[in-house]
Amino acid sequence: MKKHASPRRVSPGRADPLGATLREGGVNFSLYSRPAQRVELLLFDGVEAAQPSRVIALEPGLNRSYHYWHVHVPGVKAGQLYAYRVDGPNEPDRGVRCDPTKVLLDPYGRGVVVPPGYDRGTLTTAGDHAALAMKSVVVDPSNYDWDGDRPLRRPATQTVIYEMHVAGFTRHPNSGVDEARRGTYAGLIEKIPYLQDLGVTAVELLPVFHFDVQDAPSGRLNYWGYAPLSFFAPHPQFSSRRDPLGPVDEFRDLVKALHRAGIEVILDVVYNHTAEGNENGPTISFRGIDNEAYYILERDRRYYSNYTGTGNTLNANHPAVRRLIVDSLRYWVQEMHVDGFRFDLASILTRDDRGHVLAQPPVLWDIESDPVLAGTKLIAEAWDAAGLYQVGSFVGDAWREWNGRFRDDVRDFFRAEPGSIRRVADVIIGSPNVFGHEGREPEQSINFVTCHDGFTMNDLVSYNTKHNEANGEGNRDGANDNRSWNCGIEGPTDDPEIERLRNRQVKNFLAVNLLSLGLPMLTMGDEVRRTQGGNNNAYCQDNEISWFDWSLLERHADVRRFVKLLVAQRRTRAADARGERPGLSHLIREAEEAWHGVRAGQPDWGDGSHALGFSLEMPARGVMLHLFMNAYWEALEFELPPTMDGRILAWRRWIDTGLDSPDDIVPWDDAPVVPGPTYRAEARSVVMLYAPLA
Repeated sequence: MKKHASPRRVSPGRADPLGATLREGGVNFSLYSRPAQRVELLLFDGVEAAQPSRVIALEPGLNRSYHYWHVHVPGVKAGQLYAYRVDGPNEPDRGVRCDPTKVLLDPYGRGVVVPPGYDRGTLTTAGDHAALAMKSVVVDPSNYDWDGDRPLRRPATQTVIYEMHVAGFTRHPNSGVDEARRGTYAGLIEKIPYLQDLGVTAVELLPVFHFDVQDAPSGRLNYWGYAPLSFFAPHPQFSSRRDPLGPVDEFRDLVKALHRAGIEVILDVVYNHTAEGNENGPTISFRGIDNEAYYILERDRRYYSNYTGTGNTLNANHPAVRRLIVDSLRYWVQEMHVDGFRFDLASILTRDDRGHVLAQPPVLWDIESDPVLAGTKLIAEAWDAAGLYQVGSFVGDAWREWNGRFRDDVRDFFRAEPGSIRRVADVIIGSPNVFGHEGREPEQSINFVTCHDGFTMNDLVSYNTKHNEANGEGNRDGANDNRSWNCGIEGPTDDPEIERLRNRQVKNFLAVNLLSLGLPMLTMGDEVRRTQGGNNNAYCQDNEISWFDWSLLERHADVRRFVKLLVAQRRTRAADARGERPGLSHLIREAEEAWHGVRAGQPDWGDGSHALGFSLEMPARGVMLHLFMNAYWEALEFELPPTMDGRILAWRRWIDTGLDSPDDIVPWDDAPVVPGPTYRAEARSVVMLYAPLA
């Protein structure tokens, strides 16, 4: 590596903290690299600069403390673009891949810029590609006025999550957002009133860490964002601002605006792999800095272990990577004010450097025991792509878990799958068969019927099979097990009866999701029956297949109204029930007395049963709730629970998905009295009654 003269005197600097930190009239740079023999810090004058304007050589005897390379550069300010070159062994057989020609992102960089000519494919080839490489940005986190903002710390019992894509929410031309702000953090700010009106209390944002949009099959782009290159920098292409510091401030503007609206911000975070891919992928950052530390490698050290299905796996329990993950989480809480995290393929974090599953993974306990993260919502997707499934057994006490069994069991019930009756009964009361052994609250279970990965709610009732031809992979990608039912015709239809049945099924799924015990999550657009045309893996579809179509607000206003009233009453019920909420162990003891079939107190648990009722007494609210579900293809007459010691005054009908809007759900206080001792539930419908207690 060629040494350049420095125009201003630099000092050795400090190893701590890692990254680029403003101090003492300049910036302290610190980088962890065990195999490095020499390191160069590169300073660039602009995003289009072909070469660095200044190269600062870090000498082993002066700028290295153990495995940390550091230097203090006076005069450098926030907004400065920088990168590294790392010289050391390039011996793939030993798992070491230093390449002094590669320009590398700082793993701790708080901002990233992407040059106009960035080409992922070029970076997989040998040679100096400085003009095409991404650069890190020096950020001053203190240079922002939060106006007193703090994370909201809303109780889980009062939380309703809305999973969404930052760009996809406003990118459609009919969003009403100015073209310059469509698909940006600023564009989302404009649509906060919609979220408030819907009643959700938290947004779960698909990845906003800077990711490689080119990490996708040839000719397509990565839309979802599960291809991270920085665990600190917000994705710059979601910003309406073009200056290097713009994405950081615009993201914080979004968080502040959501908090003012009473909405928490949960980030979908990807600490299981990076966009550098397998041994044939590009060298962008981690690979060229310390390949053995950052990645789990196979016995043949040339190859990467692939427990993620993306080409590589982050070595999360290596001490340096553990520190990186915790420092990243702390940064997003302290400096970006986010309220929680959903960990993609979280089971990866339980694996050691050989891929073996650890009983007590250090990184998970680092996260759980960190005082900065205390009270932060931690949500695990407790499985990985190699078959490890830990739902109900994920390590730690603070974690909530995506409940994939809730999704599958509810889907099976409403398509009248034999043997689904006991399973759906379990998930309605918080999945005690999954989580009950831990003695935790029902909100440990994150209940969902759909998410970004798979069919939308509309497509769940409109397609029997996936239709992913637009992805260019011969319809081989995406899950084959969708547990869907098209209601008689594959895809769109003008048949009014089939359309009416589909609308009813959508409301059935929404009702059970929001009425069951647990923490509910809705998916962007399900409240207006957003469709992806049967595509159940739209990761590469940055177009109208994935975007929120705002014309649906009028077309499916009844479904949106249904969701709004459900969410509003759930939040009221949760607030009123703070002191009387049953734990899972209590529900297990009491459940047998609460179940009904078409005859009160006589549930039918047979494999051929498709009808179920459940009662729950809420003394503090002075009501008895009675839910019954008919997944049978004919109407059924349900016997109502009898008056108990004269305490039940009268049953009132709040929800009946078998009725057309606006009778499908009514404001709580307007619920009409149910005459007689029975109630007729239409085929494939959900009914919720309540009775005031004397």
